[in-house]
Amino acid sequence: MFRIQSATVLAVGLALSACATLPQQSAPVEVGIAAFNDFHGSLEPPRQAVLAPDGAGGSVAVPAGGAAWLATALDSIRARHPHHLTVSAGDLTGASQLASSLFLDEPTVGVMNRLGLDFNAVGNHEFDRGAAELTRLHKGGCQQLTRRKPCLLESFPGETFALLAASTVDARGRTLFPASGIRRFGKGRAQVSVGVIGLTLKGTPDLVDRAGIAGLTFRDEAETINAEVPRLKAQGADAIVVLIHQGGRQAGNTPDPDGCAGFAGEIRPILDRLDPRVDLVVSGHTHAAYVCDGPGPLLTSAGLYGTMVTDIVLAIDPRTRKVVRRSARNVIVQSVPFTSAKGAVPLTQDVPQFAPDPAIAAYVGRYVDAARAEASRPVGRLSGPATRGDGSDGGTLGNLVADSQLAATHDAGAQIAFMNPFGLRAALVPAADGRVSFGDLYAVQPFGNNVVTETLTGAEIKAALEQGLDDKGPEQVLSASTGFSWTFDRSRPAGDRIVAMALNGRPIDPAATYRITINGFLALGGDGFTVFAGKPGATTGPTDIDAFERWIAATPIRDVPQERRAASLIP
Repeated sequence: MFRIQSATVLAVGLALSACATLPQQSAPVEVGIAAFNDFHGSLEPPRQAVLAPDGAGGSVAVPAGGAAWLATALDSIRARHPHHLTVSAGDLTGASQLASSLFLDEPTVGVMNRLGLDFNAVGNHEFDRGAAELTRLHKGGCQQLTRRKPCLLESFPGETFALLAASTVDARGRTLFPASGIRRFGKGRAQVSVGVIGLTLKGTPDLVDRAGIAGLTFRDEAETINAEVPRLKAQGADAIVVLIHQGGRQAGNTPDPDGCAGFAGEIRPILDRLDPRVDLVVSGHTHAAYVCDGPGPLLTSAGLYGTMVTDIVLAIDPRTRKVVRRSARNVIVQSVPFTSAKGAVPLTQDVPQFAPDPAIAAYVGRYVDAARAEASRPVGRLSGPATRGDGSDGGTLGNLVADSQLAATHDAGAQIAFMNPFGLRAALVPAADGRVSFGDLYAVQPFGNNVVTETLTGAEIKAALEQGLDDKGPEQVLSASTGFSWTFDRSRPAGDRIVAMALNGRPIDPAATYRITINGFLALGGDGFTVFAGKPGATTGPTDIDAFERWIAATPIRDVPQERRAASLIP
């Protein structure tokens, strides 16, 4: 009897123990992923407004961004997830704020090391100073590879996070940096693994100085990802995450940052070709915000400049080794109020407010203080704000910059200057007395391109303008200098949309030659304007920002040209 009772008790005890442990073993393991993209060295609040739903069917402008506030936002997200990763989808550096760029983006790396970034995929702007300097930025050290001296404020240890470049290979077929990485969470039977693939867009050579990436090839995005998935699966990856510096955007002027309405873009055909085992794609490049959770992988993007972070959850079943649940939302990094060209952007109660992280703020402050003398140096006065257009054209700011580059190259015979709208990074808003500083100008043009004057026929000018409207990428209406006007019709076939061009009131002669000025990026065929590339007899002039500064300073008050020099027959 005693033995029977003992056996029964033992059996019951084992059954109860199994019941108690089974749910724990089989419960999905949640991994939180805090993701952002296109930080562009935005150490200080970038005076950027993010539109958020106001709960009443409209939207509210929220002041956002800044490294110290981003650090706090990341901490708040990670605190909710015992298992977590922090990732970036490229353009962490390049086209940066002055306090970062003056110091070769070393402070941006320092910030990312301190706030706990795990993985960053290379973007096109990581290559702005060339592959050799990017390698130094990753590995550390003080070897001078550019015009500026490194390590001016501190010794530079390099990046403590992983830099991924799956599609960027050298002549031997080796990736410039690792293609992927893997992280494991939990213990025993409840352990799960997340594989991360990082890469930039195939078109990177069209967006950077080709001399800096000589010998490198940028392979097809989907083919690269699909080749890496089975390698990660063989290493035991249960979930596959892709960090890619390519993206799209929603339709409309005020899209929901957590929406996917009318989504389109160059990442769409990449997604359509992906291995179905990819669970999440964190994207960038277009500076747009979206969350697309439909068939295929979950797709996210968090805008730009650290103004948002995407809070992502992947729930992984440790028995089936598959993602069984996923979610994502964009968290606005509300920081400090500011005044834009359109007026005040105050704090709002519609979204959470974040306090700056003291340690990050102190670190950033060292570099901001060091850059302040140069940033605050006055350069002249403007008659009013110079603002960008709707994204595809440069607006009054594009006019102003084009005029400055024409004036700087008159001695080279320049008759027309063109400016690409994507090269204008911020509006130029003077102080109340009209004063603008060097830092203000730098925020507009942070690239340090030289201006180049070359000879084109009238037919080539038309072909170049057509390339901005050719449906192969985002529309770009080139801003033109004073005296040049042109008209286009979007309803006509691509390649035949320019219907009129004139210089000082006289039609452009297709067979005649003209001296035109552009920045060095366009002169290399950047942004897809290949007509400008490889012209013999080109003359190199001053840097774009030097030309801009001289133009502003040349008169007591520089008038902002308000005329529309490019006209569309169909809005």
